[in-house]
Amino acid sequence: MTALSNHTSGFATAYGVDPLSRSIEQQFNDLFEKEVAVFLVSTGTAANSLALATYAKPGGAVFCHEDAHINVDECHAPEFFTAGNKLIGIGGEHGKLTPDALRTAMDKVPDNNPMHGRPAAVSISQVTEFGTLYQLDEIQALADVAHSRNVPLHMDGARFANALVSLDVSPAEMTWKAGVDVLSFGGTKNGCWCAEAVVFFNPGDAEGFEYLRKRAAQVFSKARFISAQFEGYLKDDSWLATARHANAMCTRLADGMRDIEGVRLPIKPEANELFPVFTKEQAARLEAAGAKFYDIPADFTSEDEVFLRLVTCFATTPEMVDEFLTHLRG
Repeated sequence: MTALSNHTSGFATAYGVDPLSRSIEQQFNDLFEKEVAVFLVSTGTAANSLALATYAKPGGAVFCHEDAHINVDECHAPEFFTAGNKLIGIGGEHGKLTPDALRTAMDKVPDNNPMHGRPAAVSISQVTEFGTLYQLDEIQALADVAHSRNVPLHMDGARFANALVSLDVSPAEMTWKAGVDVLSFGGTKNGCWCAEAVVFFNPGDAEGFEYLRKRAAQVFSKARFISAQFEGYLKDDSWLATARHANAMCTRLADGMRDIEGVRLPIKPEANELFPVFTKEQAARLEAAGAKFYDIPADFTSEDEVFLRLVTCFATTPEMVDEFLTHLRG
């Protein structure tokens, strides 16, 4: 908010060619230790959809986890913006694809057979939709499968910073050095108002992206206000500090649950999302106290249990966590 306020006076060239926006582009080059092509957009859905649209083909298929955000939570925007490329969801434990499962699914879409379409891209989420992480060698293995079919690996990085600090690696190591071709770089879930970026690690791949972005109504006359968010986000590694805090609050929450009767943690938290099993009585008690959470259908819960999704963030305080645990204990 301070960064936004600092740029509310004076004049700036419109449509992203202002000095601030140009400086943000250079910061992304520095961040990823190479020249990248970066385009700012307002939402993660826009970033994912337009990134995939860049590689779309007639009869194209995009391979992803069956629970991927692009597959179940974006109102079919990726299919719309790719002009009908089909998303093929693949099963995998705790939100993660495996190379073998990916290869098997891609084998069902052989080359040079119009009856079955053709591969267009592979997409993974980091952090996954179940709060788990791909290790660097796992990313590389999936990239190898994608590249063996001459298609790119896309990373949905809505929680990119949370994954980065948890793995304690560099942005370059978690992306292009591990085989990622294009990244949806998320800022909104880690403190920005509405600021996301599409980052191409092979700048030549971005040819024509300006037209896709304009057609999708993601070109802003006052683009400096998206750039200003990234200025504040990246300054003094603020984005990493907020991610570490969110992850630490998740760890605090998980640790506090381990000795509470009736609570199970079937998925080990690795970033800032937690997926516990509570009794229905515990869940009702928490909701009565004002807690908000999603319940998820699961085949491993009893009639008296619910499987929940809890998320901590930059604004979560230790006091909030402790209050939640107090109500959970009853």
